[in-house]
Amino acid sequence: QKTHLKSICLQYQLCLLLNSHFFCLLKNEMGLIIFFLCAYVPKTAAGHCKWAEVLKDLEQIKTSKDIDVSLYTANTDEDVKCQEPVMRCFLLETNVILQECLIKNCSKTQDVLNIWKIGNASLENIKLNSTTSAKCKECEEYEEKSFTEFIQSFVKVIQKECK
Repeated sequence: QKTHLKSICLQYQLCLLLNSHFFCLLKNEMGLIIFFLCAYVPKTAAGHCKWAEVLKDLEQIKTSKDIDVSLYTANTDEDVKCQEPVMRCFLLETNVILQECLIKNCSKTQDVLNIWKIGNASLENIKLNSTTSAKCKECEEYEEKSFTEFIQSFVKVIQKECK
């Protein structure tokens, strides 16, 4: 119990110290500027589209002559409820591109790997709703299209997601 009380006393003293410094900061102009900047910056970062980096890498690989594959390409006008399964389909097919690049040692392998990693990280925390996914098409149900058409569709879906 003594260590618990010491911990509470220490926390209280730290709180008093921080409060006094915080209020001193707000008394001058520079302190106010720093406070407002700190309060504003997290909001702007949160508004950033999580797919923006993927979009940049898609722009990098879209002109690649090394990649020649046919890929299942989801429709860009798919129901909003199917957005997550559509993204998962694009990422599954991105893995196909990645494997092709690794075999052929193509120049855009790192960009494709970035798309795959960032895209999967963006979807990692999202759980698919079983009733929604039952109404959505499986990836293999979509038409196979050329690499160029696949990239164009992927870009459109991401742009729709980032609006």
